[in-house]
Amino acid sequence: MFGISPIGWVHTLGSLPAIPLALYMFVRYGRIVPRSTAGIVYFVSMLIGAATVFLVAHQPVSYVIGASTIALLVAGYGVGRLHWLGRTGRFIETVCLSLTVFLLMVPTVTETLRRVPDGHPLVTDLKSPLLLGAQGSLLVMLIIGLTAQIIYLRRSGRGAAGQSY
Repeated sequence: MFGISPIGWVHTLGSLPAIPLALYMFVRYGRIVPRSTAGIVYFVSMLIGAATVFLVAHQPVSYVIGASTIALLVAGYGVGRLHWLGRTGRFIETVCLSLTVFLLMVPTVTETLRRVPDGHPLVTDLKSPLLLGAQGSLLVMLIIGLTAQIIYLRRSGRGAAGQSY
């Protein structure tokens, strides 16, 4: 179904929980919160997806996305332990983890449009206006979302490394 290999299903189903978890945390907290139950499951799910992309990728850019996602995950989840960064750590954490969501959604939207409906996908060309519009919309959401998160962190004063939501 959908031309997905068994390891492709592991990749897809392993990373799938990250989408609703990210949405939940954005709605509830305004950001990905690494030191929460949802944040831990998000980390594991993203790690499964990012690590298995190297086994299923057909485009060279997929390797860059996978490696970047892993690097941003490690940075985003690790920076909170660097208390000497103070308030800056919370901003770095927020930016890194929001970028992981973006790096998850770009290939998710791309692959969904290229595979659904099964046998007659909505997009057959990577330069399709529908695909480029969807990817552009994700970029706009990233820019607006990051801007809102940074403004919120600055105004709330919750940027201190020792505070958590």
